[in-house]
Amino acid sequence: MLSRIQGFMNIGMKLNSLSGRIYSFLIFSITMNAQPKGYLYDESKVIFYQLPDPLVCQDGTKVETAQTWIEKRRPEILKLFKEEVYGESPENRIPMRIKIAEEGQDALGGKAIRKQVAILLGESSRTLSINLLLYLPKVSNQPLPAFLTLNFQGNHTVHSDPAILLPNTWVRNRNGIKDNQAREKDRGLAASRWAINEMINRGYAFATVYYGDIDPDFDDGFQNGIHALFPLLESEKRKWSDWGSIAGWAWGLSRCLDFLEQDPRIDGKRVAVMGHSRLGKTSLWAGAIDERFAMVISNNSGCGGAALSRRRFGETVKRINTSFPHWFCENYKKYNDKEENCPVDQHMLIALAAPRPVYIASAEEDRWADPKGEFLSALHAEPVYQLFGKIFGAKKQPLLNQPVHRQIGYHVRNGKHDVTAYDWNQYLDFADQHLK
Repeated sequence: MLSRIQGFMNIGMKLNSLSGRIYSFLIFSITMNAQPKGYLYDESKVIFYQLPDPLVCQDGTKVETAQTWIEKRRPEILKLFKEEVYGESPENRIPMRIKIAEEGQDALGGKAIRKQVAILLGESSRTLSINLLLYLPKVSNQPLPAFLTLNFQGNHTVHSDPAILLPNTWVRNRNGIKDNQAREKDRGLAASRWAINEMINRGYAFATVYYGDIDPDFDDGFQNGIHALFPLLESEKRKWSDWGSIAGWAWGLSRCLDFLEQDPRIDGKRVAVMGHSRLGKTSLWAGAIDERFAMVISNNSGCGGAALSRRRFGETVKRINTSFPHWFCENYKKYNDKEENCPVDQHMLIALAAPRPVYIASAEEDRWADPKGEFLSALHAEPVYQLFGKIFGAKKQPLLNQPVHRQIGYHVRNGKHDVTAYDWNQYLDFADQHLK
């Protein structure tokens, strides 16, 4: 079986060159703020749309209490998202073992403890290793709140710390990488996206996992990564509602939370899940399917994340399903150019976090991710929060760099598709308000 999986991995790496070119084009378009031909960037041309009501059940019953939401409407909406958008993840647990790969007592100039853990999933004959990097402040003897994140390029890229282990799994060929292998020279390459020192200084633990450890991000027919631990029988075929990569990454985040709950230095009831771009989509879905996450943060998640699909502004359902056919379940492709037929929209995804605090962040120049559509999702999720006596606190999109920090947090900052120090300042302030 291992040889078969490796064979598919080799094929996938070759196919990845096409996926990489598509990815590079998208990033170029976002970075240069260009409008891809045929895609809408003009607000005056947004078509009329009608959103499904999160407070009306499928049988027409109106949701007027938090109890009705919890017992009836929320399970309906969650089921629809599983069947029509992200896919249904396996409910059966698989064996999980923990191996401490490395621990340092004087990290980050002596103010933090560094811990590197291999979360081993599956039987000994077929095992997936999710490698978690954890930094904890040394100043506290009490269990700490934590941020759990996924990163794009490997744990070694989030900080220049020379002790961080390099991944030995697939990494995308970019920034000069040509063989899908992590490089020593890329240490700290993405450090600007991770305010690790600020988190430690403010009393939070920081945990991150390279998303490629969970599932390689290319269309390989779901033969590698987490999906390979749940192989189909020869007589079986994938169902149209089976999980895609976003659901796989979210499933992996839950296994990381399983570990954090066991660590005596972490308060498992105060863990925020955070993601950027496609991993922002993942954090929203992880927060929806796993209510143990105490706070959910989406940074520039756009289509399939926080942005309303029915607006068809910037990236569309058809575009995302065409460029990244492995992210969602097959059923989601039914809504290519037919977003109005989908029984859910993304405001309902945000509502699934209620009454827990959720933060949605946009960037002014990231029109591909539709900042206004992200704001409107937060706005239309508010009626669900009101059932619990919680509010959003904004009726129109705030001005640039004017954050709203209630039970639903939101800001739109100046700049492009990225995670910045400004973003992290907001998340930390928001966490101070809700997790401390």
